[in-house]
Amino acid sequence: MHLLSRLFYPRSIAIVGASSSPTKIGAVPVSLLAQHGYGGKLYPINPAAATVQGMPAYESLTAVKAPVDLAIVSVPAARVLPVLHEALELGTKNFVLFSSGFAEAGEAGRLQQQQLADLALDHGANILGPNCLGYMNIRERVYATFCTGPAGGLVLPGNVAIVSQSGAFAGYAYTLARERGLGLSHWITTGNQCSIDVADCIAWLAGDPQTRVIMVYMEGCTDGEKLKNALAKAYAAGKPVMACKVGRTASGAQAAASHTAAMAGDDAVYSALFKQYGVIRAYTVEEFFNLGYAFSVADALPSNRDVGLLTMSGGVGALMADDAQIAGLTMSPLPEAARQSILRRVPFAGVNNPVDITGQATSEMDLLSYTARLMLDEGRYGSLVVFVGAVAASPALWPHIREFVRDIRSAYPDTPLVLSCAIAPANKRDLESLGCLVFSDPSTAIHMVRALCSRRDVRPPRGLPGKTAIGAVAFPQRLGEAASFALLETAGIPTVCATVCANPGEAVAAARRAGYPVAMKIASADIVHKSDVGGVRLAIADDASVESAFSEIVAAVAANAPASTLDGVLVAPMVQGGVECILGAHIDPVFGPVVMFGLGGVFVEVLKDVSFRLAPIDEDEARSMVAEIRGAALLAGARGAAPSDIQALCRAIAALSEFASANREGLSSIDVNPLAVLPQGSGCIALDAVIVPRAEGGAHQVENIS
Repeated sequence: MHLLSRLFYPRSIAIVGASSSPTKIGAVPVSLLAQHGYGGKLYPINPAAATVQGMPAYESLTAVKAPVDLAIVSVPAARVLPVLHEALELGTKNFVLFSSGFAEAGEAGRLQQQQLADLALDHGANILGPNCLGYMNIRERVYATFCTGPAGGLVLPGNVAIVSQSGAFAGYAYTLARERGLGLSHWITTGNQCSIDVADCIAWLAGDPQTRVIMVYMEGCTDGEKLKNALAKAYAAGKPVMACKVGRTASGAQAAASHTAAMAGDDAVYSALFKQYGVIRAYTVEEFFNLGYAFSVADALPSNRDVGLLTMSGGVGALMADDAQIAGLTMSPLPEAARQSILRRVPFAGVNNPVDITGQATSEMDLLSYTARLMLDEGRYGSLVVFVGAVAASPALWPHIREFVRDIRSAYPDTPLVLSCAIAPANKRDLESLGCLVFSDPSTAIHMVRALCSRRDVRPPRGLPGKTAIGAVAFPQRLGEAASFALLETAGIPTVCATVCANPGEAVAAARRAGYPVAMKIASADIVHKSDVGGVRLAIADDASVESAFSEIVAAVAANAPASTLDGVLVAPMVQGGVECILGAHIDPVFGPVVMFGLGGVFVEVLKDVSFRLAPIDEDEARSMVAEIRGAALLAGARGAAPSDIQALCRAIAALSEFASANREGLSSIDVNPLAVLPQGSGCIALDAVIVPRAEGGAHQVENIS
């Protein structure tokens, strides 16, 4: 694919299907480009008209007889391929296809769309669409779109790019950006993505000098490696990515697929991708735009998660304190010396944190700066949130608020300053130009500080999986538990010492070697859930009980799973103590190997308290997986219990991820359940394991517990 700069910065544009009729889609880009000052050459193409909107029209692209950087195509689907062939012969490599009736319309349309994709690949061309709303380069006044948003007023030029798979959402987003005063650099819709997809746009925007923040609306992805690469480029360029990803539920995923023939995928995998590549996820449209705004204005990230709260209202201070604690921010008390300094000026002030200087600040306007400086100098907070309510809306007091912001931003340029207040739009823009975030809602202000902190806390992406310390293995066609244990041992995951026994006598001998009590389980590659068929006995304490258990297990399995091939009965020592966890891995069809961690038992079966990461990961990333589950306190030693060996657990998670990554071609899934995490210093041990090789032809089904 050619570089996209000529697509998004064209020096000349032809509109194929251009029209003078305002009801025609082909009329919109002509009027937008002409009315709003596009500086390049315009060539309306319409064989049935001599002029289009007062400009000379051309019968065809061939008739233009001049270079065309971009062809906007607004013709029926059946005419698209001939237009592209003509343009390619003339040297045009960049296209925006408004035309619909392709993959979103069924199999016939999908085949036509594949022809477009093949054509682009063969000729090194860039195609945006089909079935897309086009794009806008706001600063360069390039309106390669039929979006009606600009008709209601133009959005301000800015540093935020919006990329959307949905044209309807993008049109709505344009209007919201305009109403909120959010300045845009680029506005891009990708539609059916036959050539250019969201990942291509992110990667290009990572190098675009006009763009600082990238907002992405996603319905799905078909090339996980390319998306990882694009997000890694954005991270390396220091450009935050906000993602609004739909398809979080089964019904949402189905709606997305029917809309643009996209693959919504497993949402847990997308969440893992976003965490690892520093993408900040928005779950509502309001949050999406708040995030875009926050990162476009803030010119620094908090140095720590400790937030200073300064207010003129004790009630609002309490509200912000609640929000900060829920958001995972800390609020260290103001040091005693600073407290006394404030009390000398305002004896009735609240001086802990939040710091409430009350309405006295309206009588002594220098009190705001005085207190803020004390908080930042003595409290060393990573960010400062200031609530001034309606004070900023007062014409008499506004100059003091502006001077306060100017003073603090000048003195502490590396500390984010967030103001919560009612304020006139022009004055709000004035404060934003100083790098101060402004929100009417104090709770939103706190949530945006949390988002800024989350960006600071992101570790650099590891990039695409390379060589691992673990080599690929040849999986046998039948893989029972004993063989699964052996493979896990080679991967560096400790497993229980288990013996497969063919008769009761062998079982007794194995039990004596292991030491009583022992566990006994049916050994069969055909049976995954052994307890469901009566294939498990636990805490067996003597020889006679071993013999009985062997016979009972074989009889129960014969009755409940008569078609299964039995390899014998597995005998293993009972492992005492520890916290039961679950480890898993599967090969996602889009993003490749994914590793899972959670607590066992009810936590995974009912609460689904698990975390995911794209593999491979290191032990530090494994530790973050452990920390983010709701039940993590149980591993730390809740209610007087000894702390678990979390370091050994993290080694096991990282080892499993390396194994899954090295064996992505032959593996379908791995389930280690339970993994007993023993007290600190004692390690961890896999007590049960199921490894499922990939079926012939690559098809595989993975149970989704996310």
